[in-house]
Amino acid sequence: MPLKRSKVLVLNSSYAPLSICDAQKAVLMLFCGKAVSVANHPEKVICTISSSFPLPTIVRLTFFVRVPFKKIMLNRKNILRRDNFQCQYCGRTDQPMTIDHIVPRSKGGEDSWENLITACPACNTKKGNRTLAEAEITALKQPTRPNHLLFLQQWIATVYDEWKPYLFMS
Repeated sequence: MPLKRSKVLVLNSSYAPLSICDAQKAVLMLFCGKAVSVANHPEKVICTISSSFPLPTIVRLTFFVRVPFKKIMLNRKNILRRDNFQCQYCGRTDQPMTIDHIVPRSKGGEDSWENLITACPACNTKKGNRTLAEAEITALKQPTRPNHLLFLQQWIATVYDEWKPYLFMS
C-alpha cells in the first residue's frame, strides 16, 4: 500500500487529536524529530536500504501546538454532515435531504445550529410552515453545535482500533 493512502492519526503533545495525515507526512515528522510514534501497524513496515521501520498509525507531536478555537461554519454541507445525511423526522437516508427550520423563520426562527436540521422532502412538506408541536411530529435528536472532533470522526473512512480511545469512540 502506498504511503499516501495509509492514514495516521496526529496527536498534540497532550495526546489530544489534531488531525489525520498520510503516512508519508507522518514518517517525515518522525525522521525530523517533530513527532514520536505512539502506535504502529502490526504487519506493515517501511524498508530502507539498510533497515526497516514499522509503519505508524498514531504519532504524537514532540511540542505543543496551540490550536485556535475551531469554529465549524454553519452551512448546508456541515448540517448534512452533522445529521449523517439522514432525515431527522423519519430517519430516511435514501433521498436528497433538505434543510428545515424547527421554528420557522416566519415565527421568529433563526439560522442556527440548534434550529436547523435535515429533512426528506416528504417530511419537510408535511411539517410545512409550522412548529413541531403544531405539525405533531418529533425530531429524532435535538440538534446541537458540532465540534471539530465530530467531523474528524466522520471524515475517517476506516478507524483503527487503537485510534478509538483518542477520538472518544470506545
